[in-house]
Amino acid sequence: MDHSEVAYTTADGMDYPAHEQAYESFLAMTKYGTIGVVTILVLMAIFLL
Repeated sequence: MDHSEVAYTTADGMDYPAHEQAYESFLAMTKYGTIGVVTILVLMAIFLL
């Protein structure tokens, strides 16, 4: 058995544009989610002190 070949490089059915779009969506949600949490924390610091 040859273990030197990486399986995902030869796998059929890999839809790389869909994977890249999902990753871009993940990055956007992470960015806007972080901005939202920081905004909430700043507002809490201003109005709850």
